[in-house]
Amino acid sequence: MTTKPHMDTIGAVALIAFAVHLAFNQVVVKVTNGGFNPVFAAGVRSAGAMVVLLIWMRWRGISFVLPKRAIPAGLLSGMLFALEFTCLFVALDFTTVSRASVIFYSMPVWLAIVSHFVLPSDRLTGRRLAGMALAMGGVALALLDHSDVTASLTGDLLALTAALCWAGIALCVKATPLQTVAPAHQLMFQVLVSAPILLLASLGFGDLIRDVQPIHVAGLIFQIVAVASLGFLAWFWLMSIYPASAVASFSFLSPVFAVILGWALLDEHVSPKVWGALALVAGGLYLINRRPRNHAVD
Repeated sequence: MTTKPHMDTIGAVALIAFAVHLAFNQVVVKVTNGGFNPVFAAGVRSAGAMVVLLIWMRWRGISFVLPKRAIPAGLLSGMLFALEFTCLFVALDFTTVSRASVIFYSMPVWLAIVSHFVLPSDRLTGRRLAGMALAMGGVALALLDHSDVTASLTGDLLALTAALCWAGIALCVKATPLQTVAPAHQLMFQVLVSAPILLLASLGFGDLIRDVQPIHVAGLIFQIVAVASLGFLAWFWLMSIYPASAVASFSFLSPVFAVILGWALLDEHVSPKVWGALALVAGGLYLINRRPRNHAVD
């Protein structure tokens, strides 16, 4: 598979569309939590995604055998995946979509910092450091906003932990033998490992079923098919082509879309500080992804 040293137009369009997709998913998770225990829903999502992925692999003629050389890193990524979505789904029980999204999508900063030291092809520059500083300033501004009575420090910290786990998964994909296997196998490791962990862990988080309505079931099906299987498969594919920090930095667009969708679809209150945080995040994204002058636009 051909890799590219810089983001091109096709990649940028695909990642912007994926950012909108993930932002809408935050709203779906928030709604689905009304019918299901968050950790239980995450476990069912992983189990369902495993079925969808196996069907897709069979259709594409991809072997079900997981490469032995990638098993240790695959197990680690699966455990990080389980912790990530335990934290994120529970966080949305404690806070709004807009706050959780701004914090959760700080992931590219943590990934870029670590990538600088472990991935020779993904070094930080002064411009990218300035971009990360702006983006992190936006996250800090969101954390300091106490005007929303429905938010809590617990929810904020859970969303931040989820962001760190996501960065760890991306690093596994780029810096371990996991990078040499197909995107379908990368995702298979995650859903295969996370499903039993999440389903067992859900027993410690209260009732598994809340007030289930058709909209909650539809939301769970959407997460299984459009996000946890086919959606993440597309993300791993993009990670295999473009630089890790460039792909990850587009995640900063998701909180922008998530705040708008949370306001439009869930009638969430969005304070001026949160809008300011989004402006800082968007400016950081531009600096992180701006191409050097000596590279022509694709």
